[in-house]
Amino acid sequence: MSSSLSRSFLFVPANRPERFDKAAASGAHQVILDLEDAVAPAEKEVARGFVAQWSGRADAVVRVNGAESTFFAADMEMMRRAGVAKLMLPKAEPASIERLAASLDGPRHVIALIETVRGYAELRRIGASGLVSQLAFGNLDFGIDSGVTETTQELDPVRLQIALESRLAGLPPPIDGVTTSWTDPAAFGSAVGRAKALGFGAKLCIHPAQVKPVNDAFLPTANEVAWARRVMEAADGARGGAVALDGKMIDAPVIRRAELILSNAPASI
Repeated sequence: MSSSLSRSFLFVPANRPERFDKAAASGAHQVILDLEDAVAPAEKEVARGFVAQWSGRADAVVRVNGAESTFFAADMEMMRRAGVAKLMLPKAEPASIERLAASLDGPRHVIALIETVRGYAELRRIGASGLVSQLAFGNLDFGIDSGVTETTQELDPVRLQIALESRLAGLPPPIDGVTTSWTDPAAFGSAVGRAKALGFGAKLCIHPAQVKPVNDAFLPTANEVAWARRVMEAADGARGGAVALDGKMIDAPVIRRAELILSNAPASI
């Protein structure tokens, strides 16, 4: 993942405009204005107005209501009128992708949120749709739909498959789902670390306190950068010949991993 890609996505209820600027100033790489779960049905219309107004002067992703819902058509009409370029589609499945495609008036950056067993089973079709720019994992809703209770690692096989299908489709590394607690740094750090190890490149956040740990966690560590530099120095010195480092052979996959680490490393390391 290039360090220029967004690593933190912070949800903000779309009916709370007083929080929009605060979210944008939190350090989050992307703000998600949430028209779906965070907004009661009676407040959807006024929330759309807030989204349209703020989107005209700031960059944001808008999570629309599900394509099967009665609110979807109005959400998409607002998106077209306001010229919103980025959207998140909840409960993404092939049928909802088709409904979305029929509702668009031009190219959009579409994040498909995988929240159902059917969506998971159709990952390959979703990734290959030509409409989706990135996959994200809606772990909470997926747990409800699948009947799997996630305490720590129960849904990691699903995460791995999402990461593999993203790779197969030529999409950026996917976005991991939310961790509901922000008061336990150790548990949160463990969750982010597992997501990174499974091939994810970003995470959904529900509180500003989660943003900096996420931004930092998805970057290479100082030790990883130091190792990568040593690998590249050894490989350069060998000029194509066989070479070992720390008792291990340096071959093409090792060099490629070192190159990826250095390409993602911040300038400060």
